[in-house]
Amino acid sequence: MFNLTKRRAIIVYYNGRRVLRSLHHYGQLRYASKHFHYAILYVNQDRYDEVKERVQHLRAVKRVISSARPDLDPTLIDLEQTGLYKQHDEDD
Repeated sequence: MFNLTKRRAIIVYYNGRRVLRSLHHYGQLRYASKHFHYAILYVNQDRYDEVKERVQHLRAVKRVISSARPDLDPTLIDLEQTGLYKQHDEDD
């Protein structure tokens, strides 16, 4: 039977595109933006902390951000409760 492995996304901001070759060793590289210099890397949940630390120490990496998706409640309807979205006067 097919088993799903839990994965988590890591957003990696980089200086040079050469670092993309080394990101393949840490997980599955799903997207890389040439213009905005970021990449989305999926890693297994059990290796997440280890891979995040190793990727942060690569030479051309500016910063590494974790995906917030696994931490969100899937039954939540109001985005203001999460703290990700704040309503402004223009939104009315």
